[in-house]
Amino acid sequence: MKAFAALYAALDATTSSNAKLAAMVEYFRAAPPADAAWAAYFLAGGKPRQLVPVRQLREFAMRAAGVPEWLFEESYQAVGDLAETLALLLPEGAGGDDASLAEWMEERLLPLRGLPAASLQSRLAELLAGLGTLERFVCAKLITGSFRVGVSRLLATRALAEAGGVDTKRVAQRLIGYTGIGARPDAASYTALLAPPEAPLEREDGLPYPFFLAHSLQAPVAGFAARLGPPAHWLVEWKWDGIRAQLVRRGGRSWLWSRGEDLVTERFPELAALGAELPEGTVVDGEILVWKDDRVQPFAALQTRLGRKTVGPRLLAAAPVVLCAYDVLEWEGEDLRRRPLAERRALLERLVAHHPHRALRLSPLLQGENWEALARQRESARALGVEGMMLKARDSAYGVGRSKDEGVWWKWKIDPYSVDAVLIYAQRGHGRRASLYTDYTFAVWDAPEGEPQRRLVPFAKAYSGLSDAEIREVDAIVRRSTQEKFGPVRSVVPEQVFELGFEGIARSARHKSGVAVRFPRILRWRRDKPAAEADTLQTLAALLPE
Repeated sequence: MKAFAALYAALDATTSSNAKLAAMVEYFRAAPPADAAWAAYFLAGGKPRQLVPVRQLREFAMRAAGVPEWLFEESYQAVGDLAETLALLLPEGAGGDDASLAEWMEERLLPLRGLPAASLQSRLAELLAGLGTLERFVCAKLITGSFRVGVSRLLATRALAEAGGVDTKRVAQRLIGYTGIGARPDAASYTALLAPPEAPLEREDGLPYPFFLAHSLQAPVAGFAARLGPPAHWLVEWKWDGIRAQLVRRGGRSWLWSRGEDLVTERFPELAALGAELPEGTVVDGEILVWKDDRVQPFAALQTRLGRKTVGPRLLAAAPVVLCAYDVLEWEGEDLRRRPLAERRALLERLVAHHPHRALRLSPLLQGENWEALARQRESARALGVEGMMLKARDSAYGVGRSKDEGVWWKWKIDPYSVDAVLIYAQRGHGRRASLYTDYTFAVWDAPEGEPQRRLVPFAKAYSGLSDAEIREVDAIVRRSTQEKFGPVRSVVPEQVFELGFEGIARSARHKSGVAVRFPRILRWRRDKPAAEADTLQTLAALLPE
């Protein structure tokens, strides 16, 4: 545990990707395989289910530190993180425990789940007594299931590849499923991650390839020609608003994987049936969409299919899904990722033509004599239910993650929806923002200006989009204009107006406003606008898709 805690401290102390990479490589080369297995799991994004109920952990911390609940709450609100609060409040530990990370996880932490409250309290005291403050903090992070550090999955993959002398793409593929909710990393699984290419790995049979991701393109169209060359060098498609997925057909079986590395085959029986009809050794990359009445449906329709273990006939009829295919990564068992995209696209078109299925659609290519002509087509994106355009270099290979070494893909999204809303509630942030009010709730009016007794109705929460200087300024306003306190939340005098942007909007019976918005964020602070002139529920209703 000491070595892993030291690695955490090293990663947390720098913003340099090269320094983070070097620290991880050094750790993986020195750590025993059983420890390295768990470290790889956590650094690549693995999160075991919470081991101890939050209430039990809070009661333990209050009892061990000898503080009343009100003081614990104040401390927690000041720090913004339960694990850090616990580590700071508890009496200084002995710091002499030298047990390994694997021993901590397998013999000490995982067995905590399900213990009765009385046994749990005494066991926590016993475990944490031998740890110093840093080790205790990391241990508490693992207990709460909230461990994270500023390392991307791609950077962790590069570190593993460099430490083991294995190709990054191969490690990235082997990591798929490694961080699943039920995964139990061990020395054997870690050895398999870094095994030589010729080593047979049964766990790879049904695995997809690591997804290749696009970069955001935000620039004036007038500069596209100089930056990108002519449109003829690119394959242009719509940017679909669904779930990215790969459909894998190998060994007489089919698997459907989401980009989040969830195996979702059983949730989409239409696509499982499609997979059964694909040729052996085929992997198709595309987007899961609800397709009805000969057009794509809003993402809200797809959400009705998510989180369901079983899908009944009524839901299958109400929200039928398709795989909108835009790439083929494997054909007859051959990995095609290093072939040019134009060649893979031609093969995909033949695949769709020779294996027609109602759940398989080919993502159409868009044509334009110049970028201005494509920009005019892009203006119709919202009416078509798409988010903009994808630009993919014709000669690009299929890379790993958001890299540029194999070619470049760009997502050229349309401008977001936007409304002017009033700040009505604020809450402190977490981590480094724990001392500032950074999480905001916004409202719009329920009637136009001039209507009697109109009210502000909350409709969205947002915490991104402001500069550090603006956050400090808003924090000061929140503190001096607080009307009421509800635990960690403060209601404020409704005076500040902000322009909010969001990607989509749908009706929702669960919200007071009657609508739900996707990915809300702050676009700008409207200092020029009084609260009375903020937008209304009628404004939001006008944005709803037909």
